Amino acid sequence: MAVNQQTMQNLTLFDLLARSWRRPSAIAGLRFSTDGSAVAFTSVDGTVAIATVADHETPESRLRVSHDLGQTTIRPREKPPVPLIATAAFGDGDVPLAAHAHSGFLVGAASGEVLPLTAGGEVVAPLVRIEGPIVALDHSARADTTAVGNGHDIFLSRGQDDAVQLGCRVTSSTDTLAFSPGGRRLACGLGEGLSIWAVEGDAALIRDVSLPARPASIRWSDDGTWLACGLETGGFALVDPVDGHSSIVAGFPSPVRTVCWSQPADALFASGAFRIAGWSMTAPPVGGETSGALETGRAGLILVEAVAAHPEKKLIAAGYANGRITIAQIGARDELLVRPLGSAVTALAWSGDGRHLAVGAVDGTAAIITFPAQMFK
Repeated sequence: MAVNQQTMQNLTLFDLLARSWRRPSAIAGLRFSTDGSAVAFTSVDGTVAIATVADHETPESRLRVSHDLGQTTIRPREKPPVPLIATAAFGDGDVPLAAHAHSGFLVGAASGEVLPLTAGGEVVAPLVRIEGPIVALDHSARADTTAVGNGHDIFLSRGQDDAVQLGCRVTSSTDTLAFSPGGRRLACGLGEGLSIWAVEGDAALIRDVSLPARPASIRWSDDGTWLACGLETGGFALVDPVDGHSSIVAGFPSPVRTVCWSQPADALFASGAFRIAGWSMTAPPVGGETSGALETGRAGLILVEAVAAHPEKKLIAAGYANGRITIAQIGARDELLVRPLGSAVTALAWSGDGRHLAVGAVDGTAAIITFPAQMFK
């Protein structure tokens, strides 16, 4: 019994709550489907692997409350998780991915085709064809429009094979695209800058914004009033898409690979620091303004590689270079240690209902951590 007790004590929350798989190469990105029923993981070998979110051994079914002490314990899973559904390679490196329809995805292939992928891993007839390879892709469900980039040109498609080119052929490459929440505007990373387009009806350029470095990621705030761009070097940019004014938030020891917005806390977060870096948007970090800085979680010696804000609660998940995964209360030092160590985290995202946290790592680990409902009271 003592041995069993010891093993139980050494189990982490990750061991108890996660379904975890191992892919042959590093996970580059991940997306939940629109309906939250599936997660697709892209790998650096050009393949996509899909996991079903529904859990046969839910945490609730494994909880036990001892009557004498009123303590809640959770027993480990008994069965291995349902295997991932893996595809063949769509390109030589990681491929762009977007959620599409209810439970499916869109994949940008080296062939120049945008391929719908079902939650069951079936590839359907191409939605769009351009001169390939496709390096950037986004889809707006609201506008039912897909944007694709091949590194030089950007195309918009509203249905079958009707790709219309935006008039912005550039010498510098573009590999980041993001629709605004309503799908009426499109932000494109162009070399060391950003162009913002109105894409309803005939597409029109709203403005060009120059930045000190290439945007590595672009995220619109939930109300569409701000754009946050993680830069390849020198921190991140906060852009007002209406007047094009941009502020650089510098001082990051490492590139800001991910930025995210918390709607419940009206806050912005970035990876690339030795702590979870966040700001309240009641005092945005523009023009050297620092009063909105939110001390969240604990500072340490390991870099934060990925951040993801909970959709409904004032919580932020962080993944670190040493594999550590924590969930912190926004603006507080309290944090829940989910995994103390592992392979460097490359991707993190919450499901729309906030019950599941999907994780990707350098060693090919793809995981879904499912939290009991009473966990974040």
